[in-house]
Amino acid sequence: MITPLLGRDQLDVAGFERVLERVIAGGVHGVFILGTTGEAPSLSYRLRREVIDRACQFVGGRVPVIVGITDTSVVEAINLARHAEAAGAQAVVTAAPYYFPEGQPELIEWAEKLVPDLPLPVFFYNMPQMTKVTFEPETIRQLTQMTGIAGLKDSSGDLKYYQKLVEVAKARPDWRVFVGPELLLVETLRLGGHGGVNGGAQIDPALLVGLYDATLRGDNATVERLQARLVKLGEIYKVGRHASTVIKGVKCALNLIGICSGALAEPLHAFNEPERRIVAERLTTLGLL
Repeated sequence: MITPLLGRDQLDVAGFERVLERVIAGGVHGVFILGTTGEAPSLSYRLRREVIDRACQFVGGRVPVIVGITDTSVVEAINLARHAEAAGAQAVVTAAPYYFPEGQPELIEWAEKLVPDLPLPVFFYNMPQMTKVTFEPETIRQLTQMTGIAGLKDSSGDLKYYQKLVEVAKARPDWRVFVGPELLLVETLRLGGHGGVNGGAQIDPALLVGLYDATLRGDNATVERLQARLVKLGEIYKVGRHASTVIKGVKCALNLIGICSGALAEPLHAFNEPERRIVAERLTTLGLL
């Protein structure tokens, strides 16, 4: 989920609720707030708590709410998790601390300090592009022995790595292994993964839900058709040149459709008019605008 903004520390409340309603009506199985697409590290702690409260209240138990608590501070991560639990969330997600890169033994020590104090099940989030750290499969194998961990989301884009995660997770039948990059949803499901946490579902939720369902039932003709549409939608993520281009693409698309503000958390800024025209062309081609 994105975090629609009206100002430096001001949530676009109406827009946020429209995005939530859009994905729920589109059939998603849950919502993940305050992740990478939600720009969580750039938001104040006050605003993060507001996002949690409003999401849980608006969703009202219709689907699970999963909250990102990634932080360089164990104390702040625990505090946010406790707030999420009090607000009614069902689980939390954390990437590795991202300022001081940790070795694999240190990752295990970090988990041993963090997880016992979390009031909700936690998913670990492998996002090496942003954290400079990868959860190695052997580290994950050791973490499967800890209670309180529900699984892993992988956004590395490495299918060989993902397959190793799926094999390791078989030791814990209750674990779930999700994928971030939506273009890999079909391939990871076929490898034994459990689903995707995909930003594009905010733009076209029926597309991602339909692709998931068609893959599970083995409807290859539908998978091929929907995957081709997903590839076209993914063109909006290539309009910019930097790591923020995916967030900019999603926010620009939702703004053009009339769902919410397209502003980004400072110091980043939204697409300028030339980029907006390109995104609009892509959406028009897909019948979304």
